[in-house]
Amino acid sequence: MAKTVVKMVGAETAKRAGSKPLSFSKATATKVKNIIARYPEGKQQSAVIPALKLAQDEFDGWLSVDAMKLVAETLDMPYIRVYEVATFYTMFNLDPVGKYHVQVCTNCACMISGSGAIVDVVKAETGIVSSGDMSDDEMFTLTEVECLGACVDAPMMQVNNHYYTKLTEKSTKEIIQKLRGGQDVENATPTPALKDGY
Repeated sequence: MAKTVVKMVGAETAKRAGSKPLSFSKATATKVKNIIARYPEGKQQSAVIPALKLAQDEFDGWLSVDAMKLVAETLDMPYIRVYEVATFYTMFNLDPVGKYHVQVCTNCACMISGSGAIVDVVKAETGIVSSGDMSDDEMFTLTEVECLGACVDAPMMQVNNHYYTKLTEKSTKEIIQKLRGGQDVENATPTPALKDGY
């Protein structure tokens, strides 16, 4: 299999990797290898979704063309097939995001429970004007999203891989302020890791 040379993207990625081509860390490469092993021989392309998620987590929270090419090379599949998957699922970010990607559910249950006020608080605390924007300090990105599957505990938001439920304007403001200050945030419900630590 021929190696694809990829360019560096993102300041953090460049800092970590220096002048080397984009590649998975040893830990992530092991996770990808373990995920591929779940599938029959020759069917490694079935691992495209978890491989993209791992790439997104490793490379600053978004999928650059170079990151998608790395996944394509790793799974021995055409880049366009990886791109098709990445553009289909909203869980994949195709543009840079802030250190904290704040996704506020604005679907039915959350909307009638006050998600509009939650969005307003996030905007006020971060200086973000509209959904999809990043704060000037690159700490936060706000995205209004469809159902995140916690309707019984609405309104809710997801920040990176953590759920925050039963939000109020006050609790939302506290969460954003603590994140900005680098503090741990209580009452986060982390998304459980799947098999093989992913």
